[in-house]
Amino acid sequence: MKQLRDNQKCYVCGMENPAGLCVKFEISAESRAIRGKFIPKEIHQGYEGIIHGGILSALLDEAMAKLAFSLGIPAVTAEISVKFASPASPGDELSISGKLVHETRRLIQAEAKIERGQILIAKATGKLLRVTFTD
Repeated sequence: MKQLRDNQKCYVCGMENPAGLCVKFEISAESRAIRGKFIPKEIHQGYEGIIHGGILSALLDEAMAKLAFSLGIPAVTAEISVKFASPASPGDELSISGKLVHETRRLIQAEAKIERGQILIAKATGKLLRVTFTD
């Protein structure tokens, strides 16, 4: 496998992807946590007035994987489980947060959530697989 590189074209956080979500995340290395904000538009809808679950899932996945990458841990998502609690609508200011909760030699367990104010929109648990590189 080649080395993981950020070319700024990521669909969720890449600032060089004109079709992407362009979410800017802040990383806390000390607390091993991540935070970001996203305001969905009408183009992110599934049903009328409801943000597509795939968009929300992508935000959760990115929070977990980007956190590991930003902490210097080369890892990719191996498994993700998403639970939706409340719908989000275009124009809502969504807060995304995540943290690493457990690490072994090969796997990292992580959690992430999306909230609108105090209202939980969705939460996820994930397993990230550490990757090694060969020449």
